[in-house]
Amino acid sequence: MESLSDHYNALSREIASSGARLVAVTKTHPVEKIRELYELGHRDFGENRVSELVEKYEQLPKDINWHFIGHLQRNKAKHVIPLVSLIHSGDSLRLLRELDKRSDDSRTDVLLQYHIAEEESKYGLTRETGRQLMESVREEPLHHVRIVGVMGMATYTENEEQVAEEFRTLHEIYAELKAAYFEEDPAFTEISMGMSNDYPIALKQGSTLVRIGSRLLGERPQ
Repeated sequence: MESLSDHYNALSREIASSGARLVAVTKTHPVEKIRELYELGHRDFGENRVSELVEKYEQLPKDINWHFIGHLQRNKAKHVIPLVSLIHSGDSLRLLRELDKRSDDSRTDVLLQYHIAEEESKYGLTRETGRQLMESVREEPLHHVRIVGVMGMATYTENEEQVAEEFRTLHEIYAELKAAYFEEDPAFTEISMGMSNDYPIALKQGSTLVRIGSRLLGERPQ
């Protein structure tokens, strides 16, 4: 049976060879599992629940780069800001304004989350609402929030061409935003797409951050 070390090394090499970074999604996994990956040199970990993020942050080394990857309610923004290096789920102007207000003198890096899947249950901006958001930010700039890229989740389906097309759409949105709003901004570089079931497709479509849980750590404990 392949050890976590062997599995992690193979997966991280595969992802790095495509120029991307691995975010290990550790929701519901115990801190011991995170420590094991930490000891292997990994630093990017993703959580999608605020309470679990806070609990793990307090128990683990402070040089971990925490990524918040779940839907973020505005009333919980203040709890997340001091803990994370990147918020993947910037899905509304109201949330960005709240993050900006709560960040004080710190800087909060955020990805704009786009809805690219068939499932209506997923959160995210459309091309049009994303454009409206950016026009609002252009008129009234954010002072502490820095938009550094985009994020999206593909439809959960075995149709690989559909998944590839959805990821191509996100890459196109990234390119449109870069040309229209971030041409002079060297920080706008990230395309967060791809999870355990579809990350190889995402890598081919230009992902810079893949969010992998079960493929790396096994099924989540309930």
